Amino acid sequence: MYDFAYQKPSSVADAVKALGAEDAKALAGGQTFIPVLKQRLNKPSVVVDLARLGLAGIKVTGEAVVIGAMTTHGAVAASAEIRRAIPALANLASMIGDEAVRHRGTIGGSLANNDPSACYPSAALALGATITTDRRAIKADDFFQGMFTTALEPGEIITSVSFPVPAKAAYMKFKNPASRYAMVGVFVAKGPAGVRVAITGAGQGGVFRHAAFETALSANWSADALAGIATPADGLNSDIHASAEYRAHLIGVMARRAVAAAG
Repeated sequence: MYDFAYQKPSSVADAVKALGAEDAKALAGGQTFIPVLKQRLNKPSVVVDLARLGLAGIKVTGEAVVIGAMTTHGAVAASAEIRRAIPALANLASMIGDEAVRHRGTIGGSLANNDPSACYPSAALALGATITTDRRAIKADDFFQGMFTTALEPGEIITSVSFPVPAKAAYMKFKNPASRYAMVGVFVAKGPAGVRVAITGAGQGGVFRHAAFETALSANWSADALAGIATPADGLNSDIHASAEYRAHLIGVMARRAVAAAG
């Protein structure tokens, strides 16, 4: 690692002020940021630890699940309240990484990083979530803007994420056997935002919605409704783990499984 200053503020206002320094970077769970530092791929002047901001916690109402940005994946997976309201969200969290990752990684860090193979972006997009920051509320459709790119401005901090409670939802993931990242993950939902299908792990630009699946499921919510709908391989990832054509095939398989699981 390079040398850098370290700050651990106790208020959001102080954290925002600290992030105003040139080349300052925020530290949430550190599951991506720490390896990046170790590999010398980033050279921050100051690292601002968000652990003391009081942003962890879960609140469930009849209409929404609100999760503090510093809530860990493990806490989401273990929450009985979330399992009653949106079991698909708790199930998604339970499949992220391994136990060590789940007890350090945070939902806010995952969304802010917007890794193209991360799981949470698909849940946020499919459920029509709202990402709240220290400055504003951002709809998921406006938040994700490409690989590792979001609507967040410099120094802006996610404080919480609100997920509308759906009538039906499920997440299915084809895992990379080593990293457990999604080679393809599909989140399907039928709720206040309508029928929405979000794909992660496959697109070169990160998470995206599948319009053809959404149209078919809006007319007939069943796995059979997706039979025969092909996903073009153009624009999909192709790497040592899977070709674009194989990922296109997996999108259909995972989507049908997710719809069947949602019931």
